[in-house]
Amino acid sequence: MIDPRRLRILRAVADHRTVTAAAAALYLTPSAVSQQLAALEQETGHALLTRSGRGVRLTAAGEILLGHAHEVLAQLERAEAELAAYAGGSAGEVTVAAFATGIAEVLAPAISRLALEHPGIRLRVRDAEGDQSLPLLLDGEADLALAVEYRGGPGADDARLSVLPLYAEPFDAVLPSGHPLADLPAVALADLSDSDWVGQYPGNPCHDVTLLACELAGFQPRFVHSSDDFRAVTALVGAGAGVALVPRSALRGIDLKEVQVRPVTGPAATRRVFAATRRGGETHPLIAPVLAALVREAERLPAH
Repeated sequence: MIDPRRLRILRAVADHRTVTAAAAALYLTPSAVSQQLAALEQETGHALLTRSGRGVRLTAAGEILLGHAHEVLAQLERAEAELAAYAGGSAGEVTVAAFATGIAEVLAPAISRLALEHPGIRLRVRDAEGDQSLPLLLDGEADLALAVEYRGGPGADDARLSVLPLYAEPFDAVLPSGHPLADLPAVALADLSDSDWVGQYPGNPCHDVTLLACELAGFQPRFVHSSDDFRAVTALVGAGAGVALVPRSALRGIDLKEVQVRPVTGPAATRRVFAATRRGGETHPLIAPVLAALVREAERLPAH
């Protein structure tokens, strides 16, 4: 009989690619993880991992078992949800990992809504960049993630996740006030190909959106300055250090006196925001109302 707890460990190793990183995510020691994996190999009668450089990768048998692990763990999430519903499930805490502007746009208003409609549900918010919330969710450190699509990230068809689209928002061009294109009503992205750029660090989903939009416009942006803080990005643009693409909602509340903000024509620079739970957890009586509140708040956002 396969121990489902060991399946969680197998999935963590598959996600993190090293025993040490998986152990840290699971709050276990590396030796404990290795012992559990060895026991799982004994249970299955197959080698599940092989060394790959400094890390590990799954064998063919490991990949087969991982596919079943996703289904088993999702079914356990559903079982917990049904048991919680049977027990009432009207009170408890939900941990949400979310990025800053997503918190401001939909999560904070959802908290206010839930306080009135479901006063027994308490939300605990963890501020996490758009590419960090899903790992927190999959590692069990969050019950729900507010995230954005990014290249290399889990897709909507990922067997580990249940994904609920919320909204999409455009990126606007941010230009120094003296820029030659600053007086135009809109800016063609290709016209910025010779400019220096201010952008987020690689790995940040906003960096990926900017890079993809510029690639579709036929050029590679020349990133000279990097910051994950939109206020810093805007300040650098205002100082004449370059141009930038910034999500429209992130510009609210930022001092824009030294810059000009213009919509972009040509390839769309857009980030798509979604809520995610571990598959099977979306019906949990504490999580389902939070998802519903996020959807309602997303519907109230102004059309872009």
